[in-house]
Amino acid sequence: MPFQIAISGLNAASADLKTTGNNVANSGTTGFKSSRAEFVDVFSVGYGSSSATSIGGGARLAKVSQQFSQGNIDYTNNNLDLAVNGQGFFVLEDDGSPVYSRAGAFSLDREGNVVNSNGHRLQAFSARADGTFDTGSYDDLRLLASEGVPQATDVGGSVEFSLNLDANADVPTLPWVAGAFPPNADAYNSSTSLTTYDSLGRANTLTTYYRKTANPNEWSVYASVTDHLGGISEVRTSAPDVQADGGFLLQFGNDGTVTSPAPPQKMVMDGQLFNPIGANPVTFSLDYANATQYGSPFSISSLTQYGYSTGELSGIDIDSEGVVSARYTNGQSSTLGKVALANATNPQGLQSLGDSVWGETFAAGMQPAGEAGTSNYGLIQSGALEASNVDVGEQLVNLITAQRNFQANAQVISTADTVTQTIINIR
Repeated sequence: MPFQIAISGLNAASADLKTTGNNVANSGTTGFKSSRAEFVDVFSVGYGSSSATSIGGGARLAKVSQQFSQGNIDYTNNNLDLAVNGQGFFVLEDDGSPVYSRAGAFSLDREGNVVNSNGHRLQAFSARADGTFDTGSYDDLRLLASEGVPQATDVGGSVEFSLNLDANADVPTLPWVAGAFPPNADAYNSSTSLTTYDSLGRANTLTTYYRKTANPNEWSVYASVTDHLGGISEVRTSAPDVQADGGFLLQFGNDGTVTSPAPPQKMVMDGQLFNPIGANPVTFSLDYANATQYGSPFSISSLTQYGYSTGELSGIDIDSEGVVSARYTNGQSSTLGKVALANATNPQGLQSLGDSVWGETFAAGMQPAGEAGTSNYGLIQSGALEASNVDVGEQLVNLITAQRNFQANAQVISTADTVTQTIINIR
């Protein structure tokens, strides 16, 4: 009967309208992938008939397939917003089961886990101490707002001085008094200070004094430290040519470069700082390899030490390969992990679970989780979101087409009803 054929057409047109309507409704949904209704004809050859004389039985919905084309990348001001530019899905954990998503609008939960709006936790490869990543397994990406661990100055091994001592300077008028800190300003030519740190991250000020001697191209160097409580201690040295007053000699050649102490000391002055209360003793070297004595005023190019205090988490950076780094207020950073991506041989085989996530199926052919930027995976854009790939103009045209199809099938029913009524009215 033509009624059944027309009804199948109405159902097909209705399914097409629903699919198109769903696409339009999600045109603003982050990471959404549009769907396409695919239909097949209903055709059966009964007993005693052939395909040459059989009439089809209408249409039916065969599949609603999602289209995994790339959506536009929209930039935001949130570093935890992530977008995959290319192939791949974010790996999320949902009550112990992995789910996959292209929607990268992430935030932190109360425990510091990176999660989406439904609490699914973003997965990442763990960072090793050598700077590589354990790509054999992944775990929750957690950002803890804890303090950064401090580092004492002596961990760096030395404090490096790049400065120039004035070759035209006169010998100071007052003698140097051993252990007298701070010294009289007429007992030295120049001085400089920088902040160092003990094992607890407490700041201490290292001050060095430079006194020209009566010998050509020769200077005495003295050092003291002012601790976090304001107490001043003398830096005790074990360098060659230590003088009775606690200083050591720094000698220059006729070209203005350092000649003593010479290798194997490599122009490094060993120094024992002090024993800060409650912290480890601080021992480091004073490195004057880059010091000069030219006929120009005292100047400092750089003073370098490798300690730092504690620091609060101040920001998160995620690069194009998914490497997550934490920045702290003490100027340091640490690598927390690398965002894991997954891919499927047949993405259309993934099961849509709603909430912008998909589940694994046998038909999808999921591949092992991998790294962004490798052959099977795209790059990660931090501070951006992938927009829906729905083309609203195309969907509006589809709506018109589906509406016309529905009207045409309704007309078939009306026509069949007229024919049937005509037959019934035959007398």
